[in-house]
Amino acid sequence: MAERISRLAAGLAAMVALGAVAGCGGNKPVAAADRTGELTVWLTVDAQESWPALVTEVNDRFRKTYPKIKVTVQYQQWTTKNQKIDAALAGRKVPDVVEMGNSETTNYIVNGAFAPVDPKKFDHSTEWLPALRDACRNDGKTYCVPYYVGARVGIYRTDLLAQVGVDRAPRSYPELRADLDKLKAKFGAADKNFSAFYMPGRYWNAAMAFVKDAGGEIAVRKDGRWHGALSSARSVAGLTAWKDLLDAYYTGDRSKDNGDEPGVVGQGKVGMFYGNTWEAKAATDSRSGGDPALRGKFATFAFPGPSGRLLPPFLGGSTLAIPAKSGNQDLAQDWIRLFTDRTSQRRLIAADTLPNNTAQLREVAAGGINGPAARAAETGWVTPLAPGWGAVEKSNVLPEMLQDIATGKQSIPDAARAADRRIDAVINER
Repeated sequence: MAERISRLAAGLAAMVALGAVAGCGGNKPVAAADRTGELTVWLTVDAQESWPALVTEVNDRFRKTYPKIKVTVQYQQWTTKNQKIDAALAGRKVPDVVEMGNSETTNYIVNGAFAPVDPKKFDHSTEWLPALRDACRNDGKTYCVPYYVGARVGIYRTDLLAQVGVDRAPRSYPELRADLDKLKAKFGAADKNFSAFYMPGRYWNAAMAFVKDAGGEIAVRKDGRWHGALSSARSVAGLTAWKDLLDAYYTGDRSKDNGDEPGVVGQGKVGMFYGNTWEAKAATDSRSGGDPALRGKFATFAFPGPSGRLLPPFLGGSTLAIPAKSGNQDLAQDWIRLFTDRTSQRRLIAADTLPNNTAQLREVAAGGINGPAARAAETGWVTPLAPGWGAVEKSNVLPEMLQDIATGKQSIPDAARAADRRIDAVINER
């Protein structure tokens, strides 16, 4: 991806400049009501599946200002979205709005793929969540707009905790360990496949939360270049805390990731797990491999970390960007403005999704399923905003390091040093 984008970068700037000049001729400005044409928006299937009414509502609002502009929304799969974006950028016909994960943006931005936007035109822009805001910035300019975010939390079986005499979620790390000890003693003794805490070995989002909690980092920038930092003393301390939790309470396969977490939890042999709030519902849905008999038996809590603070979660979120080749950049910006304004963010909150800003996190019901996630989100983090981060993820550095640690193939310091070397090899690629 990085190589294809970099070859395009030089041509992009020239084409955008020519487009700007063409738009500055002697023609009189066209009134919004008389503008004609088509605006193409690429969103992921999340919007189609979880808040289709919001998309319809925003298109209706947009049409009141631009009645002759046809808005075409096309839904993309996360697994193929970037491949399609790369292909579009290599040609002449591009979508006008694209949805990007907040860990995907940097390489595109530094290679000139997206047009800058004015954050002052968007609601709550001074209160955008840093994990989304920073993913949109480069050299003092903003190149995308935060859309929504998700934060991992603790999820537990209320009925199982009740059976060991616990009637509320843990509020500190010692309480968490004590509750897990009780679950292990009662249910693990009778069933060797019971995990008091579900933590597969390759679950890197969870493991890196422990690194962050200990004050460590995946990578740091120094003298203009990024370097792996997993072998630092603080990062190793975080990995050690993660491994200790896994060793004490997880009985499953240490060489797998968390991709089938709802289905595994739905089998009824897990007391607690660390995941997205939607996974609690998915664990009770037969379509996800869950068990409908478990409905009403899950609750969420803000996960306490070993540091004494909340465990800082990875904030997986989305942003909206305008390709630099788009001929409708002003229209695209107006559509994004409506789709991310405070009214639209309230619609997302109602759909059990977290908003893009800290002000509206306070509107999330504290007692609802997303209340703990809203608390945790303010301490959240995102992967290093380095041009080669996509290459790091594709090479599976983190899952492979964690598997080596979890299975005992390597010691934590040795595995961390090896991972740093692999990170250093690709993280600065543009």
